[in-house]
Amino acid sequence: MVDLEIEEGLAVITIDRPHARNAISLETMDQLEKALDGAAGAAALVLTGAGDRAFVSGGDLKELSALRTVEQASAMSLRMRTLCDRIAAFPAPTVAALNGHALGGGAEFAVAADIRLAADDIKIGFNQVALAIMPAWGGAERLVELVGYSKALLLAGTGRLISATEAERVGLIDQVIPRASFDQQWRVIARSLATTPAGRVKRVMQGVPTTEAVAAFAHLWVSDEHWAAADKVMKKGT
Repeated sequence: MVDLEIEEGLAVITIDRPHARNAISLETMDQLEKALDGAAGAAALVLTGAGDRAFVSGGDLKELSALRTVEQASAMSLRMRTLCDRIAAFPAPTVAALNGHALGGGAEFAVAADIRLAADDIKIGFNQVALAIMPAWGGAERLVELVGYSKALLLAGTGRLISATEAERVGLIDQVIPRASFDQQWRVIARSLATTPAGRVKRVMQGVPTTEAVAAFAHLWVSDEHWAAADKVMKKGT
C-alpha cells in the first residue's frame, strides 16, 4: 500500500508494506504513480516508509521474480526509473525521510529526492551487486552527482552498506537525526520547506535565466508576507 497525506501544502507519501519491508512491487509502482498525481501542486513533498525497520528495502524479489525476459526486466526498470525521474523533477522541494534502512532500489528511491534526512541508526547501500545486478532506477547517476565518481563507484561497485553518520560525511545523507526525535524533526523541517518560498529557491538553484530569477525575487519582495516579516524584524531593532 502507498499512502498519501496532504496537510497545509505538505504532501507525504508513505510506502506501507510491512510484510515485505516496504519493498516495491509492480502494484506499488502503480500506487506510487497515483500518489504522485495526487501530490501535484504541493509546496513540499516527503517520501518515507512505514515503521522503523525499513525505508524501502529495494524491489520486491518475491513478486519481481516472475520477470524472466529481457523485455520484462527492461519495462520494469523503465517504469520505476520514470517514477524516480518524476520525483527528481517535482517543482517543489522533495525530502526522503529515511525512517529505516534504504537498500538497493530503496537507496535509489532516496536519492531521487532533493534532501535526505535519516534516523541515526539506519544503514544505506547500493547493494544490487550482491544479486549480480546493477542500479537500474537512475540511482547510479544521481549517486555520482552527490558523492563524486570515485566514491560512487566504490559504493555501488562493492555494495557496501554504510551507517547514517558515514553517509552524511560523504554527502549521501544531508542530516542525521536521533531516532527518538526523528518523526517529529523531519516533519518540522518539511513543514518549514512547505511554508517558505523554498520552491522558488529550488527553481533558481536548478538554473533559470537571470531575468526569471530577478522577477521571482521582485514578486516576493512586494508580497504582503515579505513586508509582514520585515516589519517584525524592523520593530525588534527599535
